[in-house]
Amino acid sequence: MGERWIGISFAKQLVLFSVLSTASSVADAKANLTKITWAHAVNDAEFLTRVLASDTQFIEADISLGYLKDDMNKEREIPIMAHPPATESDISLETFLQRILQFNREANDPSKVKGVKLDFKSIGAFERSIDIIRASYDMTAFDTWINADILPGPVDNTATVPVDPTRFFTAARRLGKATLSIGWTTRWGPDFSEGLYTEAQVDAMIAAIRANGIDKVGNAITFPVRGGIVANSVNNMIRLFCALKDTNNVTFTIWSSANDAVNVEKLREFIFTTGLDRTYVDVPDDLHKKLHLDENAFSNTCKKTLQARCFE
Repeated sequence: MGERWIGISFAKQLVLFSVLSTASSVADAKANLTKITWAHAVNDAEFLTRVLASDTQFIEADISLGYLKDDMNKEREIPIMAHPPATESDISLETFLQRILQFNREANDPSKVKGVKLDFKSIGAFERSIDIIRASYDMTAFDTWINADILPGPVDNTATVPVDPTRFFTAARRLGKATLSIGWTTRWGPDFSEGLYTEAQVDAMIAAIRANGIDKVGNAITFPVRGGIVANSVNNMIRLFCALKDTNNVTFTIWSSANDAVNVEKLREFIFTTGLDRTYVDVPDDLHKKLHLDENAFSNTCKKTLQARCFE
């Protein structure tokens, strides 16, 4: 199964990603989630057009409350595609979802269908978006992720206020079986080497999920974890998986900002411990290359399966 690396310039953004060969199937991608490809901050109409025409498999976009650019008098605050501090966009959440839904329904090849990751920047934006998502998209037919940082996390991060978890889960239950992408706020960068997702932070996440009944309704959960931090947190991430594996389909989504300090060997250990079928890798192109995640590489890195680690 071949893989080629390409770079495409979209609007004012440079997106570098790996693209599955046309011979690859959806089943192949599910077996090795590290090969799923991403487009980020798809927050304007032209960028969305270009991404829909590309081979990208997952579209990530930010939702904030604000105004459309043609609303000159700022009379109607609505969920728009924008990352704070921006409060204007040329595309609303409603139009964004309707365009992707139309594209997916008309796709004549299942490998062309796009998944959607909606990243909510405030609880107000999320609560105002529930009815729009229900009316404008088909979450039962197409992969839909609802993303928010719901707990404070590493490293001594107090500057970013997380989305209120109770209100988040209350609203999320109205979206049925959408995948919940729930994480911690983080502080990291090129000068960091110490820090991890602590036992207390993992316990807080487990408690929030159980207190709000998400273990009982059984939504799939993916935990977005920052590459440089999760590389130091293998044992605590195993404990998180083991606590929820019997009630929820648990995966991890590794992300990283440009120039983040990352111990590549430790991060690779994490990926092969959790497994290629449970780990999405959404990182800058240069880091992805260093990880050497072709299917047969480092097959002996992890001696025990993730399930087996739960009984140690």
